[in-house]
Amino acid sequence: MKDTYYQMLRRQGYSRRDFIRMCAIFTASLGLDASYITRVAEALENKPRLPVIYLHLQECTCCAESFIRTAHPMLADMLFNMISLDYMETLQAAAGHQAEAAKKKTMEESKGSYLVIVEGSIPLKDDGIYCTIGGVSAKDILTEAASDAVAVIAFGSCATNTCVQGAHPNPTGAVPVKEVVRNKPVIDVPGCPPIAEVISGVIVHYLTFGKIPELNRMGRPKAFYNHRIHDNCNRRAFFDAGMFVENFDDAGAKEGWCLYKVGCKGPTTYNACAITQWNNGVSYPIKSGHPCIGCSEPGFYDNMPIYERLAHIPLKAMPVDPDDLGMKVAAVTVAGVAAHGVATAVIKGKGHKEENQDK
Repeated sequence: MKDTYYQMLRRQGYSRRDFIRMCAIFTASLGLDASYITRVAEALENKPRLPVIYLHLQECTCCAESFIRTAHPMLADMLFNMISLDYMETLQAAAGHQAEAAKKKTMEESKGSYLVIVEGSIPLKDDGIYCTIGGVSAKDILTEAASDAVAVIAFGSCATNTCVQGAHPNPTGAVPVKEVVRNKPVIDVPGCPPIAEVISGVIVHYLTFGKIPELNRMGRPKAFYNHRIHDNCNRRAFFDAGMFVENFDDAGAKEGWCLYKVGCKGPTTYNACAITQWNNGVSYPIKSGHPCIGCSEPGFYDNMPIYERLAHIPLKAMPVDPDDLGMKVAAVTVAGVAAHGVATAVIKGKGHKEENQDK
């Protein structure tokens, strides 16, 4: 029997207080209320580490770069305490036949209880020759690894919507993970790259409840992909007030106004960037001054160029055209002042008339 997460922590000198604090962080990251802390703690006390096979297919490794920078929990805690990362080409010490043997061993000894994480799309054109490892195509590698997995996490936009590989004209015939894996639950975690804490939350959820988290209609964890970036954007007040950056050198850019007119796709992009943020909650692209490019949405790479505004935005995000908003606000203000002036004049005129009648 493998050690549980709690046993591993205790052996490394962590106190019970430290353990409960970690459980509280995990619970919050899942969007659960404090009453679930005890349940998370019980799960991590009694369940062994989760075996994980991490596959790199047709991608650039930016998702792995994000993954190793997770802050809640730290990467070391995740790798050595929470999961048993049995195969990952960019981090494992083994190579060649030894690495493949380690993957096979996990698949055999943990049949039906290991998790597969996939980074990258799967090219199908020309028998998949555009991505092979050890002479085996990406499709065959994924199909074999997923056959006895408990679930598959498609990690990053390449794996969930094919990203740049699938952009027109899609020369390699790239497809997302869910078009290859059809007999197992597939959890989509899009983003280029995705936020590291999202995958941590998915893993903790499975360890706690013994099932994958609740997904939305697009197969994404609701806890992280249920709101548009626009809904929680730190520049939202400027959007509502009709105060937009027209170019990156103007006064509005220096004052932190809304980036919609210079291409921000926040009103149509569902992700946790504005809530969870990056680098342990320090910032995210819009907060740092760059418009959202909508990287978590299907086909985003064909919606370029980056710095052109959306043709249309959802009515819930804005009921009027932003171009007209400033003019309308000004018009309403002028009309209000005029109306006030007219009303004042009428009242004064009426007062003078009454005075004359009294005389």
